[in-house]
Amino acid sequence: MSESMQGKVALVTGGASGMGQIYARRLAAQGATVAIFDLNEEGMAETAATDNITAFRCDISSQSDIQARIAEVEAALGPVDLLVHAAALMPAHALADHSVEKVEFLFQVNFFGTIYMIKTLLPKMMERDSGTMVLFGSIAGYAFVPKMGAYCATKAAVNTYVECLQNEIRATSAVKIHLVCPPAVNTALIEQTISTDTPGSILQAQSSGRLADPEKMIDAIEKGLAKGKDVIYPGEARLLQIWKILFPKLWWKTVLQFEK
Repeated sequence: MSESMQGKVALVTGGASGMGQIYARRLAAQGATVAIFDLNEEGMAETAATDNITAFRCDISSQSDIQARIAEVEAALGPVDLLVHAAALMPAHALADHSVEKVEFLFQVNFFGTIYMIKTLLPKMMERDSGTMVLFGSIAGYAFVPKMGAYCATKAAVNTYVECLQNEIRATSAVKIHLVCPPAVNTALIEQTISTDTPGSILQAQSSGRLADPEKMIDAIEKGLAKGKDVIYPGEARLLQIWKILFPKLWWKTVLQFEK
C-alpha cells in the first residue's frame, strides 16, 4: 500500500487461504488491525494465529450475513478503512453439463457477493470521504477458456461492475476503488478447478510450473496500488488480455488445443 496501514482497520475476504491469507498477514505486519471473512474455519484459525488478525465466519453469498458480520467487525475493531475482497469459487464444467442451479450459485458468490460487500461498505466510506477497496475480478473475465464459461462470466460481470463504479464516483468521492485481474494462481482455488472438469490449459500450466506464485501476485498488486492504478494486471494477465482482444481466433485455437 502507498499509505501507512498503521492504526487502520482492514477487512479481507477469503482470508482462510491463498492470496486472501497472504494479504491479511501482510496487512497485519504493516500495522493494520485485520478482520478476515471465510467459511473455512480451520484455515481462518491458521491465518488468525498471526497477531492483529480476527476471524469472522461469513457466507459471502448472503447479503444479510455480510451485513451482520460487518456490523460485528465495526463494533469490535472500528470502521473499515480497507476492503480486500478476494473470496470466490472457481469450479470447472463444460457449459452443456453445468446446471442452472450451480451457475446461479456461482454468480451468487462471485458476482453478487462482490456487490453485497461494496453496497454494505461503500456508503460508510463515502460518508467519511475516505477508504480503499481492492476488488478481485480476474483476467478470466476477458480471456475466456473452455470448461470455465460460467466462472469467466461471473468475473466479466465483476470486472464490468467495478470499472463502471470507479468512473461513476471518481469526481465526487475520495474513496479509492481498485480492480485486480490476476491470471491463474497456484492457490487452493486452483485445486477446486483441478478437482472438477479441468481445462487442459490449467493442467498444462500446473505441470509446467507456469501457475502464478501468489506471493509475487500480492507484490504486483501492492506496487499497482502504490502507483494508484485503477486496474491492476499482475504477472502475465495483461499479455493474455491483449492476445484475446487482438487475435481472438488464435486465442481460441490455442486454448482448445489443450483439450485434445
